[in-house]
Amino acid sequence: MTTRPEPGHGRPDPHLSAIVSERRQLINLAYRLLGSLAEAEDAVQETYTRWYAMSAPQRDAIASPGAWLTTVASRICLDVLGSARARRERYVGEWIPEPLPEPSEWISGRTGGGTADPADRVTLDESVNMAFLVVLEAMTPAERVSFILHDVFRFSFPEVAEIVGRTPAACRQLASSARRRLRASHAPALPAARQAAVVRDFKRAWEASDIGALIGLLDPDATATGDGGGLVNAAPRPVEGGEQIARFFADLASRATDLTILERTVNGQPGLVAQQDGVTVAVYAFHVSDNRITHIWAILNPEKIRPWAAG
Repeated sequence: MTTRPEPGHGRPDPHLSAIVSERRQLINLAYRLLGSLAEAEDAVQETYTRWYAMSAPQRDAIASPGAWLTTVASRICLDVLGSARARRERYVGEWIPEPLPEPSEWISGRTGGGTADPADRVTLDESVNMAFLVVLEAMTPAERVSFILHDVFRFSFPEVAEIVGRTPAACRQLASSARRRLRASHAPALPAARQAAVVRDFKRAWEASDIGALIGLLDPDATATGDGGGLVNAAPRPVEGGEQIARFFADLASRATDLTILERTVNGQPGLVAQQDGVTVAVYAFHVSDNRITHIWAILNPEKIRPWAAG
């Protein structure tokens, strides 16, 4: 997106530097609210469109352009979340948030070409790890927006209330409910270095089709979920149980002999990428607790892994 003078006027927008500097913040906010970089970019584009739809005097009357942009972007995301629920009910198979790569990898000597990286625009922290985003998907739109704005972006509850259209007390309850969901959903993850070691061991066992080693790395109650979006083959329902998941991945290795499995950072945490002929065909995110993998999310939908396409 490029900012420009208001159509029909020769003078530049005096707020130009302020609104340009807000773009990264808006993308960070919208991605956490929507779980999709494509939808986040659309929401931010619509926010800027509404800014330039106002007359110059209207823009000049806004004391804080950054606050205005954030408020409008949040309301747009709230509307998108409402319609997204209906769309995702029609989605083919399981829906998993869009995975993000990271410019600096947790392995040394990464090879392969590079493309424009969405992580250049999204700051990676615990609020974008896949386990976190998956829990957010189960929340109501108002619950999700209240929690993200207050707990992640440090908005006051009166500010959140203005955006969500609820009372500050109601927004406080929504954020509290969201916190309880997050605490109940997953045990705390291991430190990144230990997670990396477990994921690396999983990679080696997968490549060797070593069912015993895979079972040893998986929690007995582990779950693996695939998202093909109806565009590529993926398990139609989550695979449950460590032994069942181990056999699933061992069978996959025996059938897809041309796959190359690479260690990569996925949403700020150790993950894996599967490539065929140098092109990424699947991205795997993990949740590791007590030295065992409890959740695997496999994103195969090509529309969701475009940022990874060149490896």
